[in-house]
Amino acid sequence: MCMLLLSIPITYANAAHPPKNSVVESGVHYITDDDDDSTVNVKTVNAPSTNTVQTVQYVDNGEPIKTVSSEQVVKKQKDKPSTSDKSLSLQSIKKNFHKLVAPEPNDNYRKVQLNELSNFEYGNTYAKDLPVITQQNKTASKTTAVQGGKATSTNALPGVYQPKTLNFYDAIQLAVQRHPEISQSIASLASQNASIDVAKAAYYPQISGGVSTGGLTQSNTSTTAGRGQQMFSINATQMLFDFGKVKSSVDVQQAKLLVAQADVLVSIDDIAYQVADAIVNIKRYQEVCRIAQEQINGIGRISEIANLRANAGISSQADPVQAQSYLEAARSNLIAQQTQLRIYQERLRTLLGIDVVSMNWDIPDSIVKSSEVYGDTAFNTIPKMMAAKAQVDVAAFQKKQVQLSRYPTLNLTGSVSQAVNGINPNNSKDDGFYSSVMLQATSNFYQGGATAAQTKAASYAEEAAKSQVNSVYLDVLNQIRATKENIENKQRQMQVLVAQQATTVRTKELYQEQYKLGTRTVVDLLNAEQSIHSANSQIERALLHKDLKCKAPLIEPNLRRNLGKWAT
Repeated sequence: MCMLLLSIPITYANAAHPPKNSVVESGVHYITDDDDDSTVNVKTVNAPSTNTVQTVQYVDNGEPIKTVSSEQVVKKQKDKPSTSDKSLSLQSIKKNFHKLVAPEPNDNYRKVQLNELSNFEYGNTYAKDLPVITQQNKTASKTTAVQGGKATSTNALPGVYQPKTLNFYDAIQLAVQRHPEISQSIASLASQNASIDVAKAAYYPQISGGVSTGGLTQSNTSTTAGRGQQMFSINATQMLFDFGKVKSSVDVQQAKLLVAQADVLVSIDDIAYQVADAIVNIKRYQEVCRIAQEQINGIGRISEIANLRANAGISSQADPVQAQSYLEAARSNLIAQQTQLRIYQERLRTLLGIDVVSMNWDIPDSIVKSSEVYGDTAFNTIPKMMAAKAQVDVAAFQKKQVQLSRYPTLNLTGSVSQAVNGINPNNSKDDGFYSSVMLQATSNFYQGGATAAQTKAASYAEEAAKSQVNSVYLDVLNQIRATKENIENKQRQMQVLVAQQATTVRTKELYQEQYKLGTRTVVDLLNAEQSIHSANSQIERALLHKDLKCKAPLIEPNLRRNLGKWAT
């Protein structure tokens, strides 16, 4: 590595000392709740508040102005300011001095810049340029929550907060508030915000110091440091011009902050979907269990009739056995459906932290209308698209950062050294003091081709990020198209199932009359009874499956509007 070093002595003077009592105050900023729904507000745990209100006292020539009365004119007072006034002025001085030596903390990371994240356009023209692959991979995509209704709970767990009422969106918000994945995303967001301050620190003076000792085996001479000699030194460097290298580093970290914000939205949507999926499936299996119980009751009545007829000698003794077999199968089916119901109830209990067994969830019929399935999809408002687009910006800034590393950097450097018990090698004076200020220009001419390789790697990373945007776009597009097809086909299936249900009911009535006349067997009657409940079960499954699929377009914007406290 070759280094260009240009040192221009300006003056030899003692370094200026900072003002006395100029203590830099630092505060811990954390995410808090805000009443404004236009901002994301998420709270971290055990974070003390450090927000203080500082006031500045305006003075005239160092003396405060005081109004005596309405009849007197404002005049200068010779009295000294009070202790509180001195404290406020000192705090102002500290704050202003802190701005000169370090970047000012910025807590705007708490607010997701939704406008900036969604400030891009993505049309169908992007997907048309993608290569055609013969063997396509099926990718699973996640959907998110939909509108919900009210629920009540009467059975609370000991020591656990149990709300008396909880609607669909309150359940989602409760899960988002307590889930560790959200806390992890928030912590990563705060960490990335601190990385921006690290990058900005390169704009400010860099001060270092230390102590060095002379040669342990050398004797004191007039030109070298001898044994027992120590030299204290302080060095300061201020970057003057670097062709935008520090700015590019700050841009990279700010772009990564947008990625972290988008990841928070992705986590929120993921948790919201898990809650919605559990609630919808709970509702589904509650209805299926009800139908299974009705099937048991219906087959039980047929079994009683078969027993009476067999005891009376009207029908064969095999009829009660066959009816009992169907009855046991129906009971087994009920246990299987109850197992699935309990699985989803326990899953929701894990997400919410409360008992949900006695909650009766209501999924409104307006869910399909509010999903906006057939409207134009705003791809730039989908968190995964936001995150992918932000990754493209990160790769572009990193590429620019590598390209700027070829240019030199101009620094203003200063040093102060004091020799103790020996000679200062900078001026060859015994116990000498030395200070200097100079301009320094440095540049890396050759690093074995590392810069060119880094540029190539950054270019490929940018192309990979752009391909990721296209990949997310295709996943979302496929999900939306599949949702539309599911809704249309389920609606047609519902019409057929309703007609089948009416037919099976009529068939059962006919078979029942014919069984009384002895022209039909009990198996025919049992099959007809089973067909009725099978049709009812399929209707409920199709209805709730359609509702669940309608949640996919609700990732944005409907869920975010209802959870504006978290995601806007």
